[in-house]
Amino acid sequence: MRFLLALALLPTIGAAPPAYRYQLDSARSAIGARVTVLGLAHKSAQFPKMSGGIVLSPARLGAVNLDVAVDARALSTKDKTVENQLKSPEFLDVARHPTVSFSGERMVMTGPATARVDGQLTARGVTRPASLQVTFAQPPAELTGSEPVRISASTTIDRRQFGMNGYSMVVGKNVTITINATMVPN
Repeated sequence: MRFLLALALLPTIGAAPPAYRYQLDSARSAIGARVTVLGLAHKSAQFPKMSGGIVLSPARLGAVNLDVAVDARALSTKDKTVENQLKSPEFLDVARHPTVSFSGERMVMTGPATARVDGQLTARGVTRPASLQVTFAQPPAELTGSEPVRISASTTIDRRQFGMNGYSMVVGKNVTITINATMVPN
């Protein structure tokens, strides 16, 4: 009898925990950037075209695989002059570098529904380490793979590290990026 029980349990021993795949729902997601101008005001931009997804396992949350690509050519602002400047070679240089991307490689849980996702941000052809501060609408350890994943995230980068040096006396060096995303099972 013990032999039969051992045989029945054998397939579960050493089995990898399930990993769930989710695809970014761009219609229900938003990415924005904000920078200080003249130390007093702020200018904001939105990136309405994006794609990507996440693979995670509730049993091994540290082994996250997050990839997001943003179409920088679709960048929009309320001011066409600012929009054209941001798309120019002094900033994003969208003619030569049409995509901004983030690839998350590691997640450290900081609370039941909060985490830091470490990875690589590529903008204007330059790749640098970056960390997202992420809040999940539902604790990721409770995911079943059938429900949408909703997150809000933010990071701040120094635009000069990515070769965006235009208007340095007017435009602040720090850019805050915010993400509100919905990902659906894939």
